[in-house]
Amino acid sequence: MTITDIQLLPMADHVRGKRSPVTCHFKCGNACLGPECNTSSNPAFREIASAALSRRALLGLGAAGAVGIALAAATPAGTAVAAPGGGASGGGARLPFDAISPVPKIVDDFTVPAGYTWAPIIRWGDPLFSGVPALDFDNQTPEAQAGQFGYNCDYLDVIADRSGRTGVLVNNHEYVNPGIMFPATSDAAELDRRAAIFKAAHGFSVVELRRSKLGRPWRYLVDGRRNRRITADTVFELTGPAAGTDLVKTAEDVEGRWVKGTLGNCAGGTTPWGTVLSGEENFDGYFAWAADTAGQKRYRATPSAKSTYTFERIDPRFDAHDAGYVNEPNRFGWIVEIDPEDPSSTPRKHTAMGRFKHEGANVIIAEDGRAVAYMGDDQTNDYLYKFVSKGTYDPKNTPVARRKNLGLLSEGDLYVAKFTGNSPVAEITGTGALPADGLFDGTGQWIPLTQNGESVIPGMTTQEVLVFTRLAADTVGATKMDRPEDVQPNPRTGKVYVALTNNSSRSLATIDEANPVTGNRNGHIIELTETAGQSGTAFGWSILLLCGDPAVDRNTYFAGFPKELVSPISCPDNVAFDSEGNLWISTDGAPSKIGFNDGLFKVPLEGPDRGRVQQFLSVPRDAETCGPVIHDQEGMVFVAVQHPGEEGTVDAPTSYFPDYVPSHRPDSGLVAAPRPSVVQVWRA
Repeated sequence: MTITDIQLLPMADHVRGKRSPVTCHFKCGNACLGPECNTSSNPAFREIASAALSRRALLGLGAAGAVGIALAAATPAGTAVAAPGGGASGGGARLPFDAISPVPKIVDDFTVPAGYTWAPIIRWGDPLFSGVPALDFDNQTPEAQAGQFGYNCDYLDVIADRSGRTGVLVNNHEYVNPGIMFPATSDAAELDRRAAIFKAAHGFSVVELRRSKLGRPWRYLVDGRRNRRITADTVFELTGPAAGTDLVKTAEDVEGRWVKGTLGNCAGGTTPWGTVLSGEENFDGYFAWAADTAGQKRYRATPSAKSTYTFERIDPRFDAHDAGYVNEPNRFGWIVEIDPEDPSSTPRKHTAMGRFKHEGANVIIAEDGRAVAYMGDDQTNDYLYKFVSKGTYDPKNTPVARRKNLGLLSEGDLYVAKFTGNSPVAEITGTGALPADGLFDGTGQWIPLTQNGESVIPGMTTQEVLVFTRLAADTVGATKMDRPEDVQPNPRTGKVYVALTNNSSRSLATIDEANPVTGNRNGHIIELTETAGQSGTAFGWSILLLCGDPAVDRNTYFAGFPKELVSPISCPDNVAFDSEGNLWISTDGAPSKIGFNDGLFKVPLEGPDRGRVQQFLSVPRDAETCGPVIHDQEGMVFVAVQHPGEEGTVDAPTSYFPDYVPSHRPDSGLVAAPRPSVVQVWRA
């Protein structure tokens, strides 16, 4: 299949969302244009806001709630202060920069601040092993792709060893863009051959790194000890209460414990014990989808005769209409865990953490020693979740401690979030105008779906709660959110930051204080504070940012920082932190709304610069910024550049990132076409 072989909806139908029609088709199967999956009657908070003040009185909270924002805190050492006269200086002592100007969306360039330079570490098609060819764009094969760096790179970490001169890069591969990988064809055999290549381009790449010294650029090592490719055919082990149950058994796996492959992997996290987590997000599009049960309809409302990539033509397990494989979709939509230190290990899918369209999972160790993972369900009007492990983390660097920690995510309790605002209903107008108390804020509860590893949802077994987690969350009145993407705790403060990328369908009838903008096209960021400990069930919250271009959009807010001094930002997607606790935000969808290429932005969270958005870099035309990884103490930043040039074709590319060469050079692996790549940026 190529882009010319499918029916793409007109751009006008997509500008309501955040993406181009190409991304909408191949990444999420046009999910935002179909019937909404969440048809629950959960009350909007407009209906329950009147209860907020009495609840605050009960909890003994002051007028500002329990959010605990340190607006008057001293600026941490090295944090930039607002420059006199509205200058754009940013960064810390080892990562100083002047914010770049927004880059128009037709510019095909990777833009960094003055004093910095960039280079790819690894690109789609680069070989991980000797004997595997460099990318030959005109002669791709499934066998070669299975040993090469995969396609659209998303979650990223660069994990240095103790010496600082060696390390390992871990990256997942979310989906593929056939129209810029291959020329158009209608030949059935060729389309099936390409489908096999697409399967091999999914999954993970684990790659050894080397460099001369700290702060210098990395290079990847062919045949590195830890090098590994994980694809859509790699065997995964199911763990937790749903493993081995009837809901995950198929004709191919009668035990219900061994799943081939991982698909649609989006964001993720690196655990304190050194493994890497990734969320299986838009898994439904990989199947010919039956949509003939309540469980299936909650993940995709309408049936389909074929999958996005027609995998069912070459592998029967992707046909969910087949009675032998009706449960195959239930084996995707999980948090997966891989061990980058052991290329022979079997990766796992953790059923105790629930099944939904996981953006990712990020772990922090609670005061009581348990591992707490925060997770967003990235679909319109879906929910925010938390998992709390049964066991406790062992910080010792011993084989016994490592084995114990590797089991932490297999047992525990799953929660879903319910937000309550503290302002009168009339003050939440949908325009982004602040309520009288000057903040969008309130309190919240983590509502259990499982406790002590067992279902607490009447009428649903434990395995049903975990396999059909959305249905379980519907029953307890969870808050419908504006597409929760990355959710990460700040390692310095424990505060949790929720990226809500957008929700163009948010109406005046459904607004609430946590999602206060109608037709929320630009998205927002929520700052959440656990008020009963990291593993507790009570929290306070406040909106940190209402995104947009303040020169155009009146409903923007930057934690009270003057709007005229910030960089425009739209569609927050992934977040990260530097060593000083500053928030970094990567975006996905800015071109279709504010007209600029996506980028990476720094936001101080304390002191006089709190809320000051400063753009650090911009990715090329049509691309999305993923990752990111901030090693500010070395003066280095890393991002994964996904789907550059997605609006083009093989015959008419819109991007030549990152090689920027006029013609293919198969002997060197250089390609006159866009290639998703991991990029490093360092001080020149």
